[in-house]
Amino acid sequence: MYAVVLAGGGGTRLWPLSRPERPKPFLSLLGDQTLIQRTVARLSPLILPRDVFVVAERRHLALVSEQLPEVPAANILGEPMGRNTAAAVALAAEAVARPDGEVMLVLPADAHVADEAGFRGALAAAAEVARGGSLVTLGVTPDRPETGYGYILARPPAREVAGRPTFAVERFVEKPSTDQAADLMATGMASWNAGIFAWTRATIRDRLARYAPDILGPIRAISQAGTAADLELAYPSLRATSVDYAVMEPASVAGDVSVVPMSVGWSDLGSWAALRDAWQDAADSSEAEPAADATVGLGNRRDIGSTGSLVLAGGRLVVTIGLRDMIVVDTPEALLVCSAERSQEVRKIAEELSGPGRAPAVKQEEKT
Repeated sequence: MYAVVLAGGGGTRLWPLSRPERPKPFLSLLGDQTLIQRTVARLSPLILPRDVFVVAERRHLALVSEQLPEVPAANILGEPMGRNTAAAVALAAEAVARPDGEVMLVLPADAHVADEAGFRGALAAAAEVARGGSLVTLGVTPDRPETGYGYILARPPAREVAGRPTFAVERFVEKPSTDQAADLMATGMASWNAGIFAWTRATIRDRLARYAPDILGPIRAISQAGTAADLELAYPSLRATSVDYAVMEPASVAGDVSVVPMSVGWSDLGSWAALRDAWQDAADSSEAEPAADATVGLGNRRDIGSTGSLVLAGGRLVVTIGLRDMIVVDTPEALLVCSAERSQEVRKIAEELSGPGRAPAVKQEEKT
């Protein structure tokens, strides 16, 4: 068994801290370790660093090597550019020369997991199912009708594998409305889609060839006889889509996908509000920290009477008074102030500021 960690994505919803040159996986958002370091560390002892492979954009390879010195340099694969997870999985399936019957775990580099032992147990169960030739996804048991996640709808009956219930997948549901999310939860058969998968190398290569030959074909040809320059030329023309859309959804129609539900305190940290919640959960579990309804954050900050808020002070003193459910992120480049409820909209600003035709920022002269 080996793991492929996908370290792509721009992390635009965590602007201004997450930037193109140092996106979310390479930030220390929950302690001293960066998210990619925490991801690799929580796999042990199920999977050792020598059996971990990382797929990242070439411009971030130095960051990967710097932050994961325990992972062999040969295990770090560079993409010329990000083309979403289907291309990244195809590249790993072709470029990583492991036995066809060996299980490949695929997981993002930037998620948070509170119960790491329980998470490894879910991975082990998924790997056991995958050895039977199925595509397997791990689902997160929902605790609220969240509209920011995709859902996996399972089909009974359950079968037990490694002490955990496993179900066939009936269908995937893209990010629903609040009412649709509540209806899905009411079925008792729905999970959040965490983007964590298990399959054998032979299985995923076969399904990519069946459902996404336009992605696998060029990558396979380059892996077999091409060069880095060939990859550079081919990558921009690859269809930019997720492995969920390209493979998992059509395979589920064919009855070829299983789901292992888990309740492990998972979050994709996909917004400042999600990061606030993760910090508040940590505060709940530590008597040394403030209560979970108080302000949480990091840096040179002072607060009086704020609740449900997150404050990151990147240098200068940041003072907050009486905030309610607010996000404040102060960096040398930019200051973000928004309501936690609308923190998903940060992506719009990040994309607007990085878009074509953006005027260069005017540097303010310092007062002497």
